[in-house]
Amino acid sequence: MPELRVEDIKKMYARLPQVHEKARKCFGRPLTLTEKVLIAHLDNWKGEPLVRGETYALLRPDRVAMQDATAQMALLQFMQGGFKEVAVPTTVHCDHLIQARVGADSDMVNALKDNQEVYDFLRTASSKHGIGFWKPGAGIIHQVVLEHYAFPGGMMIGTDSHTPNAGGLGMIAIGVGGADAVDVMAGEVWGVRWPKLIGVKLTGSLNGWTSAKDVILKLAGILTVAGGTGAIVEYFGSGTKSITCTGKATITNMGAELGATTSIFPFDNHMAEYLRGTGREGIAKLAEDYAEFLVADAAVESTPKDYFDQVVEIDLDTLEPHIVGPHTPDLARPISAMAQAVKESGYEDHIAYALIGSCTNSSYEDMSRAADVAAQATKHGLKSATGFLITPGSEQIYETIKRDGQMESLEGIGGTVLANACGPCIGQWKREDKEAGKKNSIITSFNRNFSRRNDGNPDTAAFIASPEIVTAIAIAGRLSFNPLKDTITTPDGKQVKFDPPKPAPQIPLKGFIEDERGYEPPAKDPDKVSVQVSPTSERLQLLAPFEPWHGKDYTSLVLLLKAQGKCTTDHISAAGPWLRYRGHIDRISDNMFIGAVNAFNSKVGEGLDVVDNDYKSFPQVARHYKASGLGWIVVGDQNYGEGSSREHAAMSPRYLGCKAVIVRSFARIHETNLKKQGVLALTFANPGDYDLFREKDRISINGLTQLAPDQPLELVLEHEDGTHDTIAVKHTMTDEQIEWFKAGSALNLIRKRRELAGSHS
Repeated sequence: MPELRVEDIKKMYARLPQVHEKARKCFGRPLTLTEKVLIAHLDNWKGEPLVRGETYALLRPDRVAMQDATAQMALLQFMQGGFKEVAVPTTVHCDHLIQARVGADSDMVNALKDNQEVYDFLRTASSKHGIGFWKPGAGIIHQVVLEHYAFPGGMMIGTDSHTPNAGGLGMIAIGVGGADAVDVMAGEVWGVRWPKLIGVKLTGSLNGWTSAKDVILKLAGILTVAGGTGAIVEYFGSGTKSITCTGKATITNMGAELGATTSIFPFDNHMAEYLRGTGREGIAKLAEDYAEFLVADAAVESTPKDYFDQVVEIDLDTLEPHIVGPHTPDLARPISAMAQAVKESGYEDHIAYALIGSCTNSSYEDMSRAADVAAQATKHGLKSATGFLITPGSEQIYETIKRDGQMESLEGIGGTVLANACGPCIGQWKREDKEAGKKNSIITSFNRNFSRRNDGNPDTAAFIASPEIVTAIAIAGRLSFNPLKDTITTPDGKQVKFDPPKPAPQIPLKGFIEDERGYEPPAKDPDKVSVQVSPTSERLQLLAPFEPWHGKDYTSLVLLLKAQGKCTTDHISAAGPWLRYRGHIDRISDNMFIGAVNAFNSKVGEGLDVVDNDYKSFPQVARHYKASGLGWIVVGDQNYGEGSSREHAAMSPRYLGCKAVIVRSFARIHETNLKKQGVLALTFANPGDYDLFREKDRISINGLTQLAPDQPLELVLEHEDGTHDTIAVKHTMTDEQIEWFKAGSALNLIRKRRELAGSHS
């Protein structure tokens, strides 16, 4: 599949004046930027009403991006569907499977050795099906996409929840599960509820220690991890112009922590500069020519409450650096309040590790500001007081900071540079200095800090801040250290105070050193490419279609899990060492719910097998139920499935016999992933009904034969004592999604339709 060319983008831009005017007439008002981009990507829109939070819109994204952990299952599904070549530009990026151990060079050697089978599969499958392949070490998917593929006004979906990173370059970029990606790769339309809109007005300008990171950390504290659900966050106001393109990408990247569908910034000079600095002069010129169509209409900024469902204002002039955590990215505090929080909450003040980089904060600008703090430390004879790890975002960043001296400054205080990969951010960190049971604190510039996420240790309290704040705290060695006012003792006994890091450019004065070895284009003759999956492999397994619905109500289901509290995709399908089995549905299912807390006994990862009345791990119980012909359900709390886009958190339950997940509320991506795989995603009509479920209940789901949009279903809970409760549950399935359920999965339905079309042609 050829890449999007400047000529293709020009054709798209040329349509915008007419499309936007049609929408203004339909809506009877000016348009937000979000609306402008989405409307331009609607499939055959005839002007029908688009109601926020209600209308199911069908869209045509411009491209698809996949990282290696999620691409395995996506490509296996694409192959299962019998598709030959992707219908839109698509890339695979090998960034998740590289484990951080000792340093970039040796870690890469180990990764290539450990993962060769998977890399060969991804490379050959990409080559055969028209997909661009970014090799291990080339960089983290979101940084590479920003450097090469994102463009203002475009639309992309990606099989990673931090795909919204491209919103920093004015793109609608949405994280999805692999089945969604397969739809788009196969040429199908992609559907999503027409989003609500949250407007964030930025005024003033960043200064001193405050960085773009602090904007999103502040916003996370305001909106919480569920506050953006069903909404797109659109930034506007004079303050947006003070933030670089890479700074904007940091903000939109972490918008995923709000539960938001995505986030977006308006086109400005910083974006044009970044496009030119990354070799895309033609797109920069085009965007400048069509600039009025790549920003919201003027009235939106003057009277934002008329256009957004919610408006938040942040004054960058007075914004203080923030630290969030532990265990959730919305526990936000200004740095001036951190020392008191350490005392009051009993956090371990000593920092065991400090880590900077990741897909969120690994730009040239980020590394330069952190390096400035490191250089100040070296000037005073100071070193990092703790383990200090640096993850560059791409080979381009790595080589450029090596040339320009930032790497030398960071290594000079004792820092270790890791491979250009996700590493500790997603649990790919072979940390050996701490054992479970020993409380410790770490601080990172990453995006997530759920329990166990970085190192698998439940006793690690992970905090998040900007790279420059993390670097300063690494040198001090204390979580309570505030570089804005505190001094630090030098080896010769003097008290010194760090200066704020100097402003850093997003584009190096000498330009970037381009990565010329990391990319491999698809084969010119795909028929000569062979994709092989060994039947004895423990890493890869060809997929078999899920069984279609049997046409009746579900009766006598058992309750596998009633989850207590936060149940993220990390709890449902852990990462870390389990990334090894992301291409093997049977092996990966052995991690299902091993991090979930059982509401009946508060134990982690185990529940009651009602067949033999024994407590076992959830995967063991589920496998026993499956072998016994018993279907089962899961009950959860608020924002169930928060976090990563990993569809394994939906596929493993489906594979082991899950029929329905019933919760107080869902995170967007996970709810869609369940639907795609044929699992009923249901919410309580009365949230208090969560409390009615007992450990040995038998559950029936009635009304499936009349399943229809907006029509509730009935659940009957038969308790062990002979009593029962009847409750109502809701769903958000459209007519199309109901057909997914009936067919057994969305992929089953696509394949069935194509087979019928082929037989009639």
